[in-house]
Amino acid sequence: MEEAIPRKKSNFLFQSISHLGELIIGGIGDLGEMSSFIWTSLGWLARPPSRVKEILDQIEFVGNKSVFIICLSSLFTGMVFALQTYSAFHMVNSDTLIGPTVALALTRELGPVLTGIIVAGRAGAAMSAQLGTMRVTEQIDALEVMGVNPKQYLVMPRIVACVVAMPLLAAVFDFVGNVGSYILSTRLLNIDAATYLAKIDFFTRPKDILQGLIKAAIFGFIFSSIGTHKGFTTTNGARGVGIATNETVVLSSILILVSDYFLSAIIKIILY
Repeated sequence: MEEAIPRKKSNFLFQSISHLGELIIGGIGDLGEMSSFIWTSLGWLARPPSRVKEILDQIEFVGNKSVFIICLSSLFTGMVFALQTYSAFHMVNSDTLIGPTVALALTRELGPVLTGIIVAGRAGAAMSAQLGTMRVTEQIDALEVMGVNPKQYLVMPRIVACVVAMPLLAAVFDFVGNVGSYILSTRLLNIDAATYLAKIDFFTRPKDILQGLIKAAIFGFIFSSIGTHKGFTTTNGARGVGIATNETVVLSSILILVSDYFLSAIIKIILY
């Protein structure tokens, strides 16, 4: 009996390490498969026939149809951020710093990150569901039979559209968020409008805006790559489509938040 307890602990430790190793190896394999998928898909960008119409259709789907939710989210994000910062700045008589604080937070971080998460939940999930449905109903196989490369026709336009549309949506988020902060600060918190705008002009630089736009483009590439890959490789019918959609949203949100730190560190070294 005394030897059984250490043996059980040893078996549990071995199984835990083995399971961890399997997860790491599987993750590396999935990363390699996705990298190859993206590389071959984007390789069709420079090959005829051009898919300009498909790219424009996807830009309209990702961009135009996300404007309302982006505007609504950014308006209240700017307002609530201004309201919360007022509580801290008012204690030290620095109310005029609310404007540049909100502006820098939106342009550098909140704008691209929240835009990425919101659009990933809307457009990224839709991409995965669309391609997953096409896969399980053999529509993608039918394209191959007709001589149409599905990666050029389905995948490449979606990735390009997200990279193009995301900076535009992030710019809309920044603008509307600052408008919300301005309205709250000048109308409800009684901060002088001229001083508010002057402080923003003094502290905010073009490279702050550029930093957010670069991040937004990369976030668009991240969630579009995940969404198209998950949808393109869907199996097991309707259940597989649901799993692929769920994994797209979860992985996209996590990678956007994780990559934001590394992008901030790299961009800070390059631009600042």
